[in-house]
Amino acid sequence: MTAPLQDAQGRGIRYLRLSVTDRCNFRCVYCSPSEWSGRADLLNAAELERLTRIFAALGVVRVRLTGGEPTARKDLVEITERLARVPGISELCLTTNGVRLPELAGPLYDAGLRRLNVSLDTVDAAAFRLLSGERGEAADVIAGIVAARVAGFSDLVVNAVVLAGVNDKPSQLAALVETAWQLGATPRFIELMPFSGGTLVPTDLVLARLALAGIELQPEVDKTSTPPRGPSVYYQHNRGSVGFISPITKNFCGGCNRVRVAANGDLRACLGGREQVPLRTMLRDGASDGAIAVAIRAALMLKLERHDMDAPRGRLLPMMGIGG
Repeated sequence: MTAPLQDAQGRGIRYLRLSVTDRCNFRCVYCSPSEWSGRADLLNAAELERLTRIFAALGVVRVRLTGGEPTARKDLVEITERLARVPGISELCLTTNGVRLPELAGPLYDAGLRRLNVSLDTVDAAAFRLLSGERGEAADVIAGIVAARVAGFSDLVVNAVVLAGVNDKPSQLAALVETAWQLGATPRFIELMPFSGGTLVPTDLVLARLALAGIELQPEVDKTSTPPRGPSVYYQHNRGSVGFISPITKNFCGGCNRVRVAANGDLRACLGGREQVPLRTMLRDGASDGAIAVAIRAALMLKLERHDMDAPRGRLLPMMGIGG
């Protein structure tokens, strides 16, 4: 239980992405296909806490709650309180579509949450409705970000996935950046991954289109932190930073420091992998913390040097089925 957690390539694992649900009130075309109904048997709050304690004992210091849409869990505040108290966890984060933040931002902040990533793919109302499967409004997400600022969140990131022909016009990209800066958040563009529909827009093209719209960015000289923030590369403007995650055109696997647990307790060593370890079964069959730790280590020894999202080895689950 005391040796640092590593994968097969010797990369230190310090970051757990823990899905609390695989259901969502949106149906974003790149994440949650309309036929995805979610799983019924999810880890409960006590099981999520126990797993987090095991990972913390193995050296994990950062936990991000993901989904689906985490705020769909009625016990999300309780889960946050439990995990914020786990010894060794120095940073507890949440990724959300932001719609329920007007009512939840305050309680989540009081429970110990300090960092928020809010998904906002575009501020264009029509394009947002299209991307969300006609289930969301950009104005509601923006209201959620405002509520988070009022509640005390100062570390806010706005995540945007760019799809060709939907939200990739220079004016759309620039409007998103401007809006994020006005809200006191850092905008971040993420390349589309092959989990569902849509066509990729490469990071270099997004940079070029932002420049066309008058937002010329320069690479940041130093964007370091402890623990490492992960695969984001940041560019600087005199008004603020813009982040980019480029899993397809600029593979980021060399610095991977994370492991994922889906909402049903399946451990996935890699976002683009197919192998799963059913930790929920071990939890409910009476396995000891030590036995679960051994299973976690064994799974990470199967982690490849880099993701193989495009390899024809069986269909990937939708993004919301994995936990992002």
